[in-house]
Amino acid sequence: MEIQQFYYDNKIVKKFIYATIFWGVIGMVVGLLLAFLFIFPNLTDGISWLSFGRLRPLHTNAVIFAFVGNAIFAGVYYSSQRLLKARMASDVLSNINFWGWQLIIVAAAISLPLGFTSSKEYAELEWPIDIAIAVVWVVFGWNLIATILKRRQRHLYVAIWFYLATFVTVAVLHIFNSLELPVSAMKSYSVYAGVQDALVQWWYGHNAVAFFLTTPFLGLMYYFVPKAANRPVYSYKLSIVHFWSLIFIYIWAGPHHLLYTALPEWAQNLGVAFSVMLLMPSWGGMINGLLTLRGAWDKVRTDPVLKFFVVAITGYGMATFEGPLLSLKNVNAVGHYTDWIIAHVHVGALAWNGFFAFGMIYWLVPRLFKTKLYSTKLANLHFWIGTLGILMYALPLYVAGFLQASMWSQFNPDGTLVYGNFLETVTEIIPMYAMRAVGGTLYLVGTLVLVYNVFVTIKRGSVVSDELAEAPALERVSKSRLAGEGFHTWLERKPIQLTILATIAILIGGIIQIVPTIMVKSNIPTISSVKPYSPLELEGRDIYIREGCVGCHSQMIRPFRSEVERYGEYSKAGEYVYDHPFLWGSKRTGPDLHRIGGKYSDNWHLNHMYDPQSTSSGSIMPAYQWIVRDELDKSDTESKMEAMVTLGVPYTDEEIANAQESMLEQGTAIEKNLYSDPDFAENYENDKKSAAENGEDFIEMRNREIVAVIAYLQRLGTDIKVSDLE
Repeated sequence: MEIQQFYYDNKIVKKFIYATIFWGVIGMVVGLLLAFLFIFPNLTDGISWLSFGRLRPLHTNAVIFAFVGNAIFAGVYYSSQRLLKARMASDVLSNINFWGWQLIIVAAAISLPLGFTSSKEYAELEWPIDIAIAVVWVVFGWNLIATILKRRQRHLYVAIWFYLATFVTVAVLHIFNSLELPVSAMKSYSVYAGVQDALVQWWYGHNAVAFFLTTPFLGLMYYFVPKAANRPVYSYKLSIVHFWSLIFIYIWAGPHHLLYTALPEWAQNLGVAFSVMLLMPSWGGMINGLLTLRGAWDKVRTDPVLKFFVVAITGYGMATFEGPLLSLKNVNAVGHYTDWIIAHVHVGALAWNGFFAFGMIYWLVPRLFKTKLYSTKLANLHFWIGTLGILMYALPLYVAGFLQASMWSQFNPDGTLVYGNFLETVTEIIPMYAMRAVGGTLYLVGTLVLVYNVFVTIKRGSVVSDELAEAPALERVSKSRLAGEGFHTWLERKPIQLTILATIAILIGGIIQIVPTIMVKSNIPTISSVKPYSPLELEGRDIYIREGCVGCHSQMIRPFRSEVERYGEYSKAGEYVYDHPFLWGSKRTGPDLHRIGGKYSDNWHLNHMYDPQSTSSGSIMPAYQWIVRDELDKSDTESKMEAMVTLGVPYTDEEIANAQESMLEQGTAIEKNLYSDPDFAENYENDKKSAAENGEDFIEMRNREIVAVIAYLQRLGTDIKVSDLE
């Protein structure tokens, strides 16, 4: 038997570990700033790129794709080489993967605060960055598959199955959800509209959690937990059942994010059914991970790495119990749009992803630098501070969520809402937000302890960039099944067949749910009174998207007595046929806006955007003063309308040709309405006079961004009346 010597590439693993730690701190700092903005909403007043709506997607992208993404790559590159007994196929591809991913993160860190966003949850980045993500992801998959094909280990271990499923599924999800029509270098519109866009987005959104935050980490769990415990995986048969059932069922569960919305009932019910089934494979994986530690519990008490892994796997179990629970319609009716969802998401992110990444880093760094961890005591301190941080973060938000749901739905004996003013619920949960900020601070402090511990460990160690290894060459065997060889044992030595079967498994659910919703028009009944947005309203909608308003306000009234009483007639699928993208939202920090049109005067909206507390005492909405001051850019309006025509919005050639005149006319009408407020008229005329005296340019109110936003808000929900539907 020929024994071959080769070298593992540790350089790429180190790079990804450094990036994981760096971006982890950045993402957590931004998250902590957002937590404090709930308590001190005027903290970043006047600074557009530090406003809540622009920073929120930066936080989610930094934590998910920068922190967790780099951790995935670090773990996959380390474990794959050792499981396959081969160096990565190409150092060049490895480095393209690394530097390409970092450039994407930097592009996100610049573009999102500047307001370049598609607004779609976990997929906010604009079209050029989306293309870059697809290219870099394919480079990663190409390198992984090429390494598998040149391996020296015949059978593929379970971790590799999860890595392959992750690569294929994330590619499919990202490409189909990011299909968009560019208007300019950093502006595009989703090719899907309304209900269709919502279904595709949450097919992606739920499965971004499934196949980016879960399946790769399960692969890492199957490698690092047995290694750290020095014990074999509890049950290999269970891992087979876990893998195939998980990837098949997970892809169906997206619609449970859209229960009681305008999504067709059959799609909602499919999502519920598969979400409930999802509990079994998820807990099968958790049990397999925890029982791998049987006989090693004494070591768990002293080894911080295993402590982090135990809490991570437990957090995975809790989150995957809660997901199916929240998919039950009666439970979803309570939890959706509340802070319960924020708590649920962060149990998964902070415990499962965060703690597993920390445990992996503490295990990897000493081995990569041929030394011992500088301080086990500091690692244990990090564990306890982080655990306390998770508890203090999540528990107050669970309380806040239940309180919100209760207050929103209470009625007086005369049939009126007990808490008719939405702000009453906001004021009540401010103490919970303060406790959440304390929890986030503790979690960040724990991470900084890790930074110091790892830094000193590296400083005391020695660099081994290329680690010598040896293994027997892979001998050829029959392509067909050998005598006594089971099907799955055969499949484990056939990476192409395994990848094809995994791809089929994940495509079935997506095709059955999405194709009928897009192709069968009767699923989305049209309403004749619903018309496209005017040019000014379209521009206002784009500003609404730019400022991230969808992060705090929904535009989807569910058919509940409390919501109809509070907001107006429940939302219909046909009302969204011209919405590219959809803006239903997933959290109500503020009230729903789908029927806001005509509810308040133009002056109220102006004052509310400039100083929210002046119109709504106790509001935690930040001020958007730059919208009131800045001139509306109308240079791309015709291009935007032409793009909409390509997407099926029925603008006529005449409407496009007269867009500038139409905007001026509608803007002038709103400006006249604003003059009804004596204070506005006086201040506006004084500003105009002052600008003339100083020789400064003065932007007429009709040409400012605020007028477009007002036009859009006043349009919302006004296309239909209840009588139109009877």
